[in-house]
Amino acid sequence: MRTRMEPAVAVVIEDDETVGRLLDRALRGNGYRSSWYRTGWAGLAGARREQAEVVLLDLGLPDVDGVDLARSLRAELPELLIIMLTARGEEIDVVSGLDAGADDYLVKPFSLTVLLARLRAHLRRRPAPDAGLPVTIADLTLDTAARRCSVAGSEVVLRPKEYDLLETLVLNSGSAVSREELMARVWDENWFGSTKTLDVTIASLRSRLQAAGEHAGAARLPTVATLRGHGYRLDPPDG
Repeated sequence: MRTRMEPAVAVVIEDDETVGRLLDRALRGNGYRSSWYRTGWAGLAGARREQAEVVLLDLGLPDVDGVDLARSLRAELPELLIIMLTARGEEIDVVSGLDAGADDYLVKPFSLTVLLARLRAHLRRRPAPDAGLPVTIADLTLDTAARRCSVAGSEVVLRPKEYDLLETLVLNSGSAVSREELMARVWDENWFGSTKTLDVTIASLRSRLQAAGEHAGAARLPTVATLRGHGYRLDPPDG
C-alpha cells in the first residue's frame, strides 16, 4: 500500500504505440509511477500486481473489450480510479463505460492537460491511506490533521499557503512536482494569475524553515530543490 509520501501508481492499458508511450511519459513526468501494457489481460495482471491506484483504459483492445475489462478491474480493485480513453463518443458508449465501473471518460483525441487535471481532481477527493497521520522527515514533522509544522519538536508558524506548499512537497518527498501541479493543489485548478506568487511563497517557506533549523541548533532538514523549467522537489537530508 502506498504511503502519502510515495507517488501514485498508475497503469496505462493501451494498444496504440504512440498513444501508450505518450501517456506513460506524461504520467512519469508528472510524478506518477507508471507502467504501460498493450493488452487488457496483461494490464489487469499488472494493476493487480502493482496495486494500482489509477488505470487509464482504452476500450478498443485486441484481446478483450474495455467495458468488460473495466468490470473485472472494479470487481478486483474496488478503490481503483478508472478513466476510460476511447474513440467511442456516443452517449450509449459513455453510459456503458460508466455503468461498468469507470470513474471518468475521455473521448479521443483528448488534451493531456485536461486528462492530468481530471486525475488530480479525482485523487484530491480520495483520502490518502494514512490521512491525518504525522509525517516526519529527519527533524521536520508535519501533523497533517492539525496542520502544524515543527522542527526538532518546536512549532514553526507558517502562513496557510506556505503550509499547503510544504505539505504537498512532503507528501511527494523525493519526487518532482511541477509548477502546474503546485498551483492547482495550493491555489486553484483555474488559477490564471502569475505563477510568480509560487516562487515568492517558496522563498518565504525556505526562509522560515532555515530560521527554525538554526534556532534549533543545526537541525537536519529536507531542502526544497528548484527544478528549472519544471517545478520543485523536496530532498531529504543526506545521511
